[in-house]
Amino acid sequence: MTKRHVDIPPEAQATIDQTIEHIETRLAEEELASTVAELLADLFGDWDAYKRYQNGESVPPLTRNRLQSYDPRNVLTETEHWAEHELSALQESKCLRYLWAGFDLSPLSNNLAFALPFRQLLANHLFAEAGDGLRLFGNIKIQCGHNIHMGDNVVVHNDVLLDDRGKLTIGDRVSIADRSHIHTHAHDTVDQAAVTNYETILEDDVRLGYGSMISAGCRIGRNAMVGSGATTLGDAPAHHIVAGSPAKGVKIKPGWESVAENLGPLSDNRESRQLPTEFPEPFDEFDEFGRELSPPGDVSG
Repeated sequence: MTKRHVDIPPEAQATIDQTIEHIETRLAEEELASTVAELLADLFGDWDAYKRYQNGESVPPLTRNRLQSYDPRNVLTETEHWAEHELSALQESKCLRYLWAGFDLSPLSNNLAFALPFRQLLANHLFAEAGDGLRLFGNIKIQCGHNIHMGDNVVVHNDVLLDDRGKLTIGDRVSIADRSHIHTHAHDTVDQAAVTNYETILEDDVRLGYGSMISAGCRIGRNAMVGSGATTLGDAPAHHIVAGSPAKGVKIKPGWESVAENLGPLSDNRESRQLPTEFPEPFDEFDEFGRELSPPGDVSG
């Protein structure tokens, strides 16, 4: 796709630059949760009401709940239940993910001149590694954030799932199309509560087509392309175009035939990228489903 460079008026760009610099300073130097709360209240035009609430003035019960919910410390998210992660790390990353998700629901998220540098700023603070020149579009769902390693000039389009319950490694110049899902954890087929985490890898110059799904522990080789709607259950070799569900190699990118592997089913090496499961701190376990897990006639339990 050929694109043109477009500038907004200089005075508008100057305001954006000043705002990004101001937010960068606040995130780096001030208490994170309260800063996120104030930024969200401002984003949604609730600044005056939020200040009245902070000053102890009386507000209706539903309004109080809305204003309290700007502070991520008053919010519960699914990731905090994941016992293999340190709760303190999840709660710290939650603040930035909450700001990210809240921003995506605000009108300002529709202005790419602001939205792209703002999400780059958040990625710099949230990800384990965040490269330069990131183009991160709207409604990207991030599970943890601090387990994402992302290279330079990566493009992630709208409504993408970046699951980093395990470890997610994304190389340079990767393009991820709308509604793609990239997983790093899998549930046992019998005991859904039993979770295995993996490292999932997208190497340099990978392209994921619309609605593709990368299963936990897969490795997509350099310059490979995963077709729209494809589901990978194994590793895509470098320079291959893989398609289908389950995906298999259907074509080699023209010009790369001499250095590419043969076409065919994808080799399943996911077990080699399985991460150890350890519980870093005591916790109260609860059974989310309460299912009967023993098959008929099984007396071993």
